[in-house]
Amino acid sequence: MLPSLRVLETCLYTDDLDAAFDFYSGVLELKLHSRAEGRHLFFHCGNGMVLIFNPAETEDAAPDEIPAHGSSGSEHVCWAVERADLPQWRARLEEQGVEIEHEQRWGNGAQSIYFRDPAGNSLEFATPRLWENDPD
Repeated sequence: MLPSLRVLETCLYTDDLDAAFDFYSGVLELKLHSRAEGRHLFFHCGNGMVLIFNPAETEDAAPDEIPAHGSSGSEHVCWAVERADLPQWRARLEEQGVEIEHEQRWGNGAQSIYFRDPAGNSLEFATPRLWENDPD
């Protein structure tokens, strides 16, 4: 049997990297790892990374480069937030003027808060039990 996998990075897309920088560093307080003007922003997120690409600049790759990272439409990322911390994150979103799109209490007791970034990507804070009853 192969060793278990874990998510190392996830990608989102926007054509306004300045707005993305303000949102992810300001509202979500992620620490910037690197920035390539007009191309991408890379943020630390726990032991992983959130990569934000400008799809117009990354839809094609030149030979001998990393494969294309272009995408279109809204993407989704969910961050694990402990139940005790969820009210603080809800308050943070509200004080920053971020609309909470939906709140969900799941059948297993988990909770989620859905909101969007400036590019329209669907973002979620969820308590870690969200997938606890997932079958093997």
